[in-house]
Amino acid sequence: MRKSLKVGLALATAFGFTVLLASQAQTAKVSITYWQYAFDSKVKIMNTIMADFNKANPDIEVKQENFPYDGFIQKVESSLAAGQGPDVVNLFYGWVPQFAGNGLIQLPEADFPAKSLEANVGPLMKASKINGKYWALPTAVRTLAVFYNKDLFKAAGITKLPKTWNELSSAAQKIQKTDAGKIQIAGLALAPQGQDHHLFREVLVRQWGGKPYTADYKKITYNSEAGLEAWKFYLGLVSSGAAARGLDLFPASTNAYRDAFIAGRAGMIIDGSFAIGSIRGGAKFNWGVFELPVKEAGGLRSNFGSYWVHGLTRNATGAKLAAGVKFLKYLTSEKVQRDWLANVGEIPANTKLATDATLRKDPIFGPFVATLPFAHATFFANEADQRKAIWDAADSVWLTKADPAKSLAQAAATEQKVYDDYFASIKK
Repeated sequence: MRKSLKVGLALATAFGFTVLLASQAQTAKVSITYWQYAFDSKVKIMNTIMADFNKANPDIEVKQENFPYDGFIQKVESSLAAGQGPDVVNLFYGWVPQFAGNGLIQLPEADFPAKSLEANVGPLMKASKINGKYWALPTAVRTLAVFYNKDLFKAAGITKLPKTWNELSSAAQKIQKTDAGKIQIAGLALAPQGQDHHLFREVLVRQWGGKPYTADYKKITYNSEAGLEAWKFYLGLVSSGAAARGLDLFPASTNAYRDAFIAGRAGMIIDGSFAIGSIRGGAKFNWGVFELPVKEAGGLRSNFGSYWVHGLTRNATGAKLAAGVKFLKYLTSEKVQRDWLANVGEIPANTKLATDATLRKDPIFGPFVATLPFAHATFFANEADQRKAIWDAADSVWLTKADPAKSLAQAAATEQKVYDDYFASIKK
């Protein structure tokens, strides 16, 4: 009897342990980590997105971590190289070649077919096609436009929005105010470390009759007669009294030009649609948006089109990979894309949503959406180094009175080496 009792107890214990294991297996969550840089509006909406996703998928938990923009790319790259860091990461499209080349990101073709991506996202994303393969999923596209302070325009007696760059320069000169030689309010706050390096290559160079690169990006072509004229115009906005360096207005700020605008110390800035959320939340004056000007009436319209992608890192394997795929698909759903637009200002990557008639008529989003058809997405071999090349060249003229032609030639030589090194590396 005792033997039967012991056997019964043993079986009951074993059965209970099995049930416990089964219960734990059913309730165990797959935890994945998501990284993006610390941009307030993006962090807030992502917290909401993750909360909704986690609620709808109780077997998955997505956790967010944020880091300052300065150094973000280095933080991600070094962490992944060491086998640490995120499972899902938000990257600027210009960084993709670096991460793909080092095998740090992945995008399963079975879950995200190339034909489907190209059909839904459009030609801009081809800038991220490397060796015939896509490595990350575009989620938000951006173009450039001019943000302007309506109150400062009114005070300066400006009744018509500038259509050409000379008209913009003239308007900016009317707005700019100085005191004892120090600029108090800039007509236009410039930032080659911000969006102006894109503005110069893909907008001004093209509108002045040149091209920034050859089609295969193996040759820098903006160091030309047309490129130099465009460069002189850009640099001359400061010497003409139309503009100021953002860093001269807010020396300690990472986004000095935008902070100057939000603080009411700049009549205009040229920025991406992603800035809408920050400006909407911070500006205490009437503001609006208008399309980038052209060189002359009826002249070539051009814009810089960029996008951010979400990628699965090489850390995502097994259950983490499956969870990451599910999360990426949720991020590109219509609801999430529309919520992202409303809260951040970045245009949905899905062309159907981006060209929505209501969106095109919107006074804030419309100027960005309208320029998508003629926006160019630069293929960056190393976006950070290429941005710095233009930034250094501009500052060499503004701060040390360097010759514009020599500064442009130096920038082109620096960028040329970046591309030469990149194309040499992918052949190995």
